Amino acid sequence: MKKIINEPTEVVQDMIAGMVLAAPHKIKQIEGTTVLARKDTPVKNKVALISGGGSGHEPAHAGYIGKGMLDAAVLGEVFTSPSVDQVYEGIKAVDSGEGVLLIIKNYTGDVLNFEMAAELAEAEGIQVAQVIVNDDVAVEDSSFTTGRRGIAGTVFVHKISGAKAEMGGTLEEVKTVAEKVVNNVRSMGMAISPCAIPAAGEPSFTLLEDEMEVGIGIHGEPGIERKAITTADEIASELVEKILNDLDIKKNEEVAVMINGLGATPEMELFIINKKVQEILAEQEIKVYQTFVGEYMTALEMGGCSVTLLKLDEELKELLSFPSDAANFLVK
Repeated sequence: MKKIINEPTEVVQDMIAGMVLAAPHKIKQIEGTTVLARKDTPVKNKVALISGGGSGHEPAHAGYIGKGMLDAAVLGEVFTSPSVDQVYEGIKAVDSGEGVLLIIKNYTGDVLNFEMAAELAEAEGIQVAQVIVNDDVAVEDSSFTTGRRGIAGTVFVHKISGAKAEMGGTLEEVKTVAEKVVNNVRSMGMAISPCAIPAAGEPSFTLLEDEMEVGIGIHGEPGIERKAITTADEIASELVEKILNDLDIKKNEEVAVMINGLGATPEMELFIINKKVQEILAEQEIKVYQTFVGEYMTALEMGGCSVTLLKLDEELKELLSFPSDAANFLVK
């Protein structure tokens, strides 16, 4: 598969350099690391938030650095967890004395490395808390995880816990609201075409021209079913049905909706999916507070999408609407 890159082994470093040059007034690279952080980090009198993981999911996670969201993102190689040392350096860089919350997607490498880095930081007297995001309802276990995978719902965790931190919440308060989001967010995805890791140069899986995979992961992990491709309405119905069977949302309760592209899906198609999702929710008498359509957590150039629903209460609505200047989640 064709790539617009230089050396396959340098894609992450080249990307990081380009990101900093695109927004030098907002972000900086922590010297000698793959950590990108707010330009003003460490921010005084504020709990710091760190997320991260393998590269290839852009704009996650560096696109969510900014006031009202993340203080830093730790970037691993493509689809590979960042090392313990990189995460540790990120924690030290952002801590202002109020503590650091780690937002970890539920992949074995990420969980192990972030937890080990937290132990090192705590040994130096830094307060560290963590939440593990596991919003994917497709499968209970996969080749990358024990338990459910963390996918696009993670972005809502970034937004809402970031707002709580910006408003002056304590580490315990920020962790509590992050856990509240984790408990109330569910996602499911599907793919119609694969992606290729730059160093490999070939697709990570194959689909026939008339096939799709339902429930696929953001690294190309197997889903729950491979079958003939069908209409957008049928795809949306299948994804939403699975989510609603797992998340107890009653009539007249409110949700936030995210229709997320996986890297190679035109916005036209995402909006067609959104049309059916909105129709289903209206039929169920579930109110939609806010809708997000676009690319929020991708898988390189994979074709496909995911649907995320977040059940809201008044606290979560306020925090979701709180201002953010992150490049890929701008809220005024």
